Amino acid sequence: MMSKTLLSLALLAAASSAALADDTLQKVAQGGKLSIGYRESSIPFSYVGGPGKPMGFGMDVSNAIVAEIKRTVNKPVLEVEYVAITSANRIPLMVNGTVDFECGSTTNNSVRQKDVAFAINYYYTGTRLLAKKSSGIRNYADLAGKTISSTSGTTNVQVLRKYDRDKNLNMQLVYGKDHAESFLLVESGRALAFGMDDILLYGLKAASKNPAEWEVVGDALQVEPYACMLRKDDPKFKALVDGVIARMMKSGEFEKLYTKWFMAPIPPNNVNLSAPMPQELKDNLKAQSDKPAT
Repeated sequence: MMSKTLLSLALLAAASSAALADDTLQKVAQGGKLSIGYRESSIPFSYVGGPGKPMGFGMDVSNAIVAEIKRTVNKPVLEVEYVAITSANRIPLMVNGTVDFECGSTTNNSVRQKDVAFAINYYYTGTRLLAKKSSGIRNYADLAGKTISSTSGTTNVQVLRKYDRDKNLNMQLVYGKDHAESFLLVESGRALAFGMDDILLYGLKAASKNPAEWEVVGDALQVEPYACMLRKDDPKFKALVDGVIARMMKSGEFEKLYTKWFMAPIPPNNVNLSAPMPQELKDNLKAQSDKPAT
């Protein structure tokens, strides 16, 4: 049996370890390592477009955050590990400390804020449909009694289920583990459309073998904000990330990055998404709010 003294020391060590896990900057300063979560197919936010590191709008924002972390902890040389995450495992991997932050296509909502924190919102999007032009699918009513794909662990699944119930469409939902797999379900004929955030659908269309074969259709359901995801109850790290994003928004650097990834040709196919900045995002360049979706 453990003595009271040893038990007290063990509890103190566990408490110190937990406190360190909650303090990202202290963890990085002591360990000399930073772990960034990335998505493999969330074009143009975070994706793998060829050999090397992940790329995208969110990854460029991540790089700016890394530069500020290096300056803050006084470690010009810092080991940066990139960890591939999915819609289903991104929050557990953030909570358990596997990744320190993620700037991808994660919706900031009040349910998720029970487990994680979010920085200033940096994009706004709504659920729409990606379908082959030849399919005849133009809106959700065309999918009554038919199969539609979406990605496990996303808010889009909940939005689509609710819409299906409200409209009595009896859509048959099938799920991919990531956006690339959900798209493949449609490409291979196992589903007629892919329901997802419209900007991600434009990205998948641009990266497809034949972009002219596809179109984004349907009404936009429930506009939601994207934001960098952080561990909960770490105000110092949130202040750092918010500070970086706020400075980018004030200086005009954010708008330049937006033009680079949304309004110009991007890898791997050098297709221009031609996606003008949503009005909600224009407004948030001034408001710099981290308000979640309900």
